[in-house]
Amino acid sequence: MKQIKAEWILCPICGNKTRTMIREDTELRNFPLYCPKCKKETIINVQDMKITLAVSK
Repeated sequence: MKQIKAEWILCPICGNKTRTMIREDTELRNFPLYCPKCKKETIINVQDMKITLAVSK
């Protein structure tokens, strides 16, 4: 059985670990990521373990 790779999402503002974990098969669109350290919320997208900031239209 193949081991699925998983890692914590890091805050795009301060770089600290958040309380959210992603796996290699996770896909998120317009996900509100909250950082308990800097107390900010950021909208992100995740695809293929790559995190990008969502751009407002």
